[in-house]
Amino acid sequence: MNLKDQITEDMKSAMRAKETVRLGTIRLLLAALKQREVDERIVLDDAAVIAIVEKLIKQRKDSIFQFEKAKRDDLVAIEAAEMEILQTYLPAQLSNAEVAAAVAAAIASTGASGPQDMGKVIGALKSQLAGKADMGAVSGLVKAALAQ
Repeated sequence: MNLKDQITEDMKSAMRAKETVRLGTIRLLLAALKQREVDERIVLDDAAVIAIVEKLIKQRKDSIFQFEKAKRDDLVAIEAAEMEILQTYLPAQLSNAEVAAAVAAAIASTGASGPQDMGKVIGALKSQLAGKADMGAVSGLVKAALAQ
């Protein structure tokens, strides 16, 4: 079963269990998936679904940051709950050691020698680590490794 079908099944089970928060979040995700399919006239594969889930999680993180600044703990709790539900659709996250090893391997394989080669290294890592690691943290590791 592909990821999109799994999300649809989860929506049905959330309806049956009357889990309103989970149901609302899954409906939001399915709407984003459908919107992309209609806009681009394509059928999404698992990689594209993961990319959309990551985008929605990033939006939740940004919202949480803004709501915390505004001292709106009620809205922070809602966004955090939605983010937690969305994270269940991401693949297992890699450990810091695994990410560091992947960064070192990518630097070696691309022959990167300084900060000017950061784009090449990130490009090589993006397809390999998409959905499995926070690309912002990966970018920081690459920058630190190339600065030496």
